Amino acid sequence: MSVGQEFRPHRVVVLALDGLLPFELGIPHRIFGRPRDAEGRHLYEVVTCSARPPGPVETDADFTVHVPHGPEALETADTVIVPASYELGPVYEEGRLTEELAAALGRVRPGTRLAAICTGGYVLAAAGLLDGRPATTHWADAERFQRMFPRVKVDADVLFIDDGDVLTSAGVAAGIDLCLHIVRRDHGTAVANDVARRTVVPPHRDGGQAQYIHRPVPDPQLATTTGARAWALGRLHEPIQLRDMAEQEAMSVRTFTRRFREETGISPGQWLTQQRVERARHLLESTGLSVDQVARDAGFGTAQSMRQHLQQALGVTPTAYRRTFRTAVGGSGERYGEVGSRG
Repeated sequence: MSVGQEFRPHRVVVLALDGLLPFELGIPHRIFGRPRDAEGRHLYEVVTCSARPPGPVETDADFTVHVPHGPEALETADTVIVPASYELGPVYEEGRLTEELAAALGRVRPGTRLAAICTGGYVLAAAGLLDGRPATTHWADAERFQRMFPRVKVDADVLFIDDGDVLTSAGVAAGIDLCLHIVRRDHGTAVANDVARRTVVPPHRDGGQAQYIHRPVPDPQLATTTGARAWALGRLHEPIQLRDMAEQEAMSVRTFTRRFREETGISPGQWLTQQRVERARHLLESTGLSVDQVARDAGFGTAQSMRQHLQQALGVTPTAYRRTFRTAVGGSGERYGEVGSRG
């Protein structure tokens, strides 16, 4: 925020539609309602609105919610989020918007960031906002989504996709990952990690992580890779070979790799790179270490290697990232688009 510029929190407007899932409706309020700047001011203002005048909105549970704002709230949004709904009617059945919903979305200002959780993506797709773009939705609905909207580049194997000004996520808990990612993109890892700790969820699951892991809860009778991951996190600054991690669990490399994928949805190499990128982000934000030192401490070895990995993961150089986020929390900084950020 420039000197003398009046502080204004980023306004997130959540569009509540009949048949909404209460859990997913609550995600934006929980995640965006937490971040504050160094002076204790909320970085986001979260408002819930309906596509019709204020009043009750049906949920998929045995209760309704009273939504205090009508579609006019969409005109004031910096970010619009559409959670999942089980009663989208012609949006879901025919791929077209109702007149009411089309009129509501018509109030959104050009340039407003748009995000959808789970089947909320149907709304963006029916409005033509996902044409030619990569997008995701709940894995169980992805095939139907692709048939309904052939111009959308559906990827059913990721938790969320950041395509700059339009973001989509898989179902349920992936909505938390998406919202934390937005906070991280806006204000850096320190702010996002604090929100994650207060929400008691993992601070970061990369968007490219698989949605559906065939064995999400490892058999307690079988060895796991948890110890190896903890071991690696304690020495990210050192060279770590796959065989070194496998030895921590007394497994062959082949068995370890298979078990690792079953438990995390990604390969050991991908996981190590993600952890090193997160470590580099933290050091760039919170320390005055040189870029060369950050590269060594994060395990990239050289500044050039770290630059390549950050450019691929975040779309920015280490210097640009530090310039954006190593300021007092609450500075607006420059926004960068992590186009197709899928690990």
